[in-house]
Amino acid sequence: MAFLRAFLRCNVSNKRGIIFGDHRNGKLVRCCTVFKSTATGAIVDEQTATTTAAAAPPRDPLDSSFEDATAAFKSKTMWELVRAYTVYQLCSINYIVENNMKLMKFAKTILGERLFSAVMKATFYGHFVAGEDQIKIRPTLERLRSFGVKPILDYSVEEDISQEEAEKREVEASVPEAGDTQETGSLKQYHVAKPFADRRYKVSSARTYFYINEAQCERNMEIFIRCLEAVADYERIGRQLSVNSATYGTGLTAIKLTALGRPQLLLQLSEVIMRTREYMAELAGDRGNVLKHHIKPQDLEKKLEQAHVSNQDATAFLKRVTSDNEGILHLFPWSGIIDDNQELCSTFRIPDMKTGRMVPLIGQLSKKEEEMFRNFVRRLDTIVRAAQEMDVRIMVDAEQTYFQPAITRMTLEFMRKYNKEKAIVFNTYQCYLREAYNEITTDLEQAKRQNFYFGAKLVRGAYMDQERARAAALGYPDPINPTYEATTEMYHTTLTECLRRIKDMKEKGESKNKIAIMVASHNENTVRFAIDKMKEIGVQPEDKVICFGQLLGMCDYITFPLGQSGYSAYKYIPYGPVKEVLPYLSRRAQENKGILKKIKKEKRLLSREILRRLARGRLFYTPKGNYIPV
Repeated sequence: MAFLRAFLRCNVSNKRGIIFGDHRNGKLVRCCTVFKSTATGAIVDEQTATTTAAAAPPRDPLDSSFEDATAAFKSKTMWELVRAYTVYQLCSINYIVENNMKLMKFAKTILGERLFSAVMKATFYGHFVAGEDQIKIRPTLERLRSFGVKPILDYSVEEDISQEEAEKREVEASVPEAGDTQETGSLKQYHVAKPFADRRYKVSSARTYFYINEAQCERNMEIFIRCLEAVADYERIGRQLSVNSATYGTGLTAIKLTALGRPQLLLQLSEVIMRTREYMAELAGDRGNVLKHHIKPQDLEKKLEQAHVSNQDATAFLKRVTSDNEGILHLFPWSGIIDDNQELCSTFRIPDMKTGRMVPLIGQLSKKEEEMFRNFVRRLDTIVRAAQEMDVRIMVDAEQTYFQPAITRMTLEFMRKYNKEKAIVFNTYQCYLREAYNEITTDLEQAKRQNFYFGAKLVRGAYMDQERARAAALGYPDPINPTYEATTEMYHTTLTECLRRIKDMKEKGESKNKIAIMVASHNENTVRFAIDKMKEIGVQPEDKVICFGQLLGMCDYITFPLGQSGYSAYKYIPYGPVKEVLPYLSRRAQENKGILKKIKKEKRLLSREILRRLARGRLFYTPKGNYIPV
């Protein structure tokens, strides 16, 4: 017994195993650890455990109820937990949230630039923003990665301008040189409306760019490329430091197309797309786009003959049609617009089936406006080409419905051009829209028929109140689902369709990586739904076809348990100088006010973890993760 007591005094047991020590004259001169296997209870020595760890990175079991506070916050210091709790408390106070921008500006005036910056870094900025530049954000990115989470970088600087200035800029940049004349067939939705010209109206969670001039668009392009370089640089250093360098090269950058060109061009292009759909409905006697009808070029040729379209016009029109053995894909040569810089005015002309004459779908553009569009395309092409060269992926954010048809069309064309071997370009689909399912199924079909990799980010949406108010005021149908439950159903239906197609490709022996989906949601029920569906169809996290994303500083209790249990998990990482990200911080405060139920859970888990650390004397806990992201 004396021997046993001496043995236990000299050696320490813990949850992972027993630390054995060789003691001489009361001093520890040598020690080793014997680990107990959590799966079998078997004892393995330290060398075996190290070899196993190198071969198989650590993976924690996932608590799908997302109630594990320790898993949620093991990446944070005690100070960061207290800061997070304080920020969420402040976001629960209506007066502070509703007047947050005024209060921040007042504090800046009173405290001065340096002290205000220090206060912000200790509170809102420190919680929601990773740092001021690509060098200062590295510690945050490295810590995230060590706990199984990857970055989506977003340079979150934007102008703080008045409503009057925003409206003035938007109206001026949305009206063609020839004037905003709404001719026969024009769609009101795709024309500027001054009461809604400030696109920040009733929007809290989306960054907004207002057009100034072409030089500013060039600067925005350079900013996006700097973001790509920041991700690529971070990945390069990571590869040098990592034993398993194959896990790197997975970073993402978010961009907005309204930063790269004049909004007038997006409005006009969107109207062309929607009027083309109406034209197809007229031809086929049904609603929808070209792909829904499976019309062959010869069928269209017969219809043109019946409408007495001249042979010359009909031949020229049919020559531009894109088709395959299933039928017509596009009435217009979109690839030519992207690759060959074809003029919009000469491209978007259709035969009028009543008069037989060729009529334009887009208003007359000046040479300057045509040049602006070519510059728009050039900027986007420069960004995507740089992304491909750096092996960094791009997520094109969704915007208002009156811009979205053009944004989606351009994004798909760049998918077709660059997503040949992997998904470099991702589009975003807002599931609060009534047409979300139809849109994504059509785009999936295009990817299949034109043989390119398809990348999609699924979100609920950011412009609901604004979209509803605008539709009511201008007299067009409300594009938003009637209830939150309907939006959730739309999200789940859309995700299920994507997974069904992945399963079909898997069963046919095709590459399942041809479709890549990001479930970008702060709703834990949606995350659980996605995980259950993955299991149901046999998609593994390691397949890298489904990933999850949440904002930095929000829903850590979802992101980190996912990353630590082997799922592909991302944080949307804003960065930028303190004084220039105040509009972003203002939106985060507003958004948190709108999701108090989620904040309530996060606060409860934060307080539980704070009390646990206090009880165990872990006040100065230092986070050290050894997880490897999927």
